Amino acid sequence: MLRYERKLKEKGYDLVIGVDEAGRGPLAGPVVAAAVLLKDFCFSNRIDDSKKLSPIKRRNAFFEIKNKSLYAIAVVGHKQIDRINILQATILAMRRAISRLAMELGPSELKRVFILIDGNMRFKLALPYQSIVKGDAKSLSIAASSILAKVYRDGLMEKYHKIYPDYGFDKHKGYPTAEHRMILRRIGPSAIHRKSFLKCLEKT
Repeated sequence: MLRYERKLKEKGYDLVIGVDEAGRGPLAGPVVAAAVLLKDFCFSNRIDDSKKLSPIKRRNAFFEIKNKSLYAIAVVGHKQIDRINILQATILAMRRAISRLAMELGPSELKRVFILIDGNMRFKLALPYQSIVKGDAKSLSIAASSILAKVYRDGLMEKYHKIYPDYGFDKHKGYPTAEHRMILRRIGPSAIHRKSFLKCLEKT
């Protein structure tokens, strides 16, 4: 999980920022991106693709990552997702997270920064970067960011569950599960559902 980080360090980039998102697929709620610059690569908790970890393991890792990194989290809500589409909303969230984290670094530190981003998206960034397909399973920095984004978004959806208890957001977190689809057919969408996603759902 440190192959990319080691190669970059050999090239003079000893400050590696991992970036990932959570929430591209759900029918409701925001997309969340996290940017993480690890200060320590030794962890007592397992750091891996967030989807491979149980909720308890993710949460434990979440707090350890926060203690051993500089990080930033950015949220793009459902209304903006409908306005600009989910791909552009994801890119926007990632750019915001990167920008917020970069603001915590000085000019000399920024010269040593390289960004690793999960996926195959292209960005306009002032800093050097590489997109890595399934990067959350290949880079510790990206895996850490995937955990922060996932746990943070899950927390938001649990709060939404208290506002809209009929939708079960505490269980499916807005993803198009069979239960979620059944609820939508029965009572219709909530205020935080992505209208653009529901239109696509109607066509399938």
